[in-house]
Amino acid sequence: MNRREFLASSSIVTLGIGLGLGSGLPAQAAESEAVIVLSSSEAGAPNQDPIRATLLSLVSNLIYDRLVEQDDDQSYHPHLAESWETTTDGMNWTFKLRRGVTFHDGEPFNAATIVWWIGKYKGSANEYMTAAIDHVEIVDDYTVRFVMKRPEPNLIFNLAQQFMGIPSPTSYEASGDSYGVTEAIGTGPYKLESFVVGQETVLVANEDYAWGSDLSENRGAPHIKRLTLREIPDSSTAFLELKTGGVGMLSSVPNEFLPQLQKEKQIGFRNLPGIGVTYLNFNSQSGPFTDVIMRQATALAIDQSAVLKSVYSGAGQEAHQFLISSLAESKVDPQFEIRHDLDKAKKLLDQAGWTSGSDGVRTKDKKRLSIKLWTRSETEFKRTAEIVQAQLKALGMETEIVTFDNTTLRDQLRKGEHELVVSHYDWNNADILDWFYSAKKIPFPNSAMWNDVKSEELHDIAMLQSKNWDERVANFKKYQEYLLSQFTFTPLHESAQNTAYNKDLLEVPERIRGPQLGQPTILDMKTVQ
Repeated sequence: MNRREFLASSSIVTLGIGLGLGSGLPAQAAESEAVIVLSSSEAGAPNQDPIRATLLSLVSNLIYDRLVEQDDDQSYHPHLAESWETTTDGMNWTFKLRRGVTFHDGEPFNAATIVWWIGKYKGSANEYMTAAIDHVEIVDDYTVRFVMKRPEPNLIFNLAQQFMGIPSPTSYEASGDSYGVTEAIGTGPYKLESFVVGQETVLVANEDYAWGSDLSENRGAPHIKRLTLREIPDSSTAFLELKTGGVGMLSSVPNEFLPQLQKEKQIGFRNLPGIGVTYLNFNSQSGPFTDVIMRQATALAIDQSAVLKSVYSGAGQEAHQFLISSLAESKVDPQFEIRHDLDKAKKLLDQAGWTSGSDGVRTKDKKRLSIKLWTRSETEFKRTAEIVQAQLKALGMETEIVTFDNTTLRDQLRKGEHELVVSHYDWNNADILDWFYSAKKIPFPNSAMWNDVKSEELHDIAMLQSKNWDERVANFKKYQEYLLSQFTFTPLHESAQNTAYNKDLLEVPERIRGPQLGQPTILDMKTVQ
């Protein structure tokens, strides 16, 4: 999820794996085939190019390997890099590369690959991932040294992200702009067979694979030999597919379906800590939300507990700041946390000259306080918007809910015509603040259109001047506290990752490895014999 936009989407990371039941396939073929239904947050990925993509899906996680893998406990593990070390001043990182690795096109993976690969990020949408690297030196065929422009405590995190999958240099250069659409060549456990944007991707097992990370028990070729990754926008449909056997697994199950799923004896569950936050996104450069008083009043009118109870059935937790609670950077001074206070919200609008009319809607200079509230079409987001609508009505603000599918919503946000949007991201690093609030990223992904001198100063300190991890945590806390003080968003809910699978169809490891369901766990999955 782009790393962060991939994350910037839905709490419903619905991933399903199903067998080709009823497909008429021969029994032997059915044993090793599965259908994966991608999450709504991953839907619409236009390509599978990790270097230039702003949205990726599980597909790329299976086609490409990375130097480093991250586990669910945030620890880091070797993959295509067998080991690494950094100097005490943080200005050099040396990586020992795994030998014997080849791309799907037969090209070798070696130190020259890394020099080419890091260089390709320059000028790309994901340049920030490698921006701290000055250049890469080849020590020998399987050893590289990253010479840094500045210390970057977050480098190891970046290298473990989906947007740092390593493509074949030969294929990449030969394919040009069509790379990732007609062809996507990595070293991963699956090869691309076909890709239709917005519909489905078909992958086949890389039978030469022999370099799985230590997060997988299976280090070799996948047990499931053919995967069809479908995009099903309606989570109700995915739920029904799980029950009927068309889908074998749902990851981050929509909360409204949890009680029903828990009654099904053939359904098993796996859980992961949540990495997503749902929030209200203001357009700070258009309409009423150019005024910080208006943003503050709106934020204080929202009761997060009602969202948690009514939309998520108590699953997850209330959000009162922007980051997931497992991050140290989320521990801001409590005075900056955004919490429900309707009386104060009303007083703010009174002081700002917005008076209540006979129908309860406030007006100022004969203009009604009426806004468009955009949201995604999935049930979870529509229900959240309805609750927000009701709570803002109590403030004297009338709202018209407008729904879009996820892909259309992203396109609409780029136009900058929105006012208030129910938004969501999935990301487990504080640099998500850079993604959504850096002035350099206006109009998208900074669809808040936030451009503020002090904010930029604090951003630059956090992102560019932190010398070690502890300093980085402190700097990001200050950055977020300022954003909170300006009410640049209204946090609503922190999601939980609930995974359900059909026990009649799949064998799933007891522990899902990694921050989300991905390559390490899928390598270990088997179909039920």
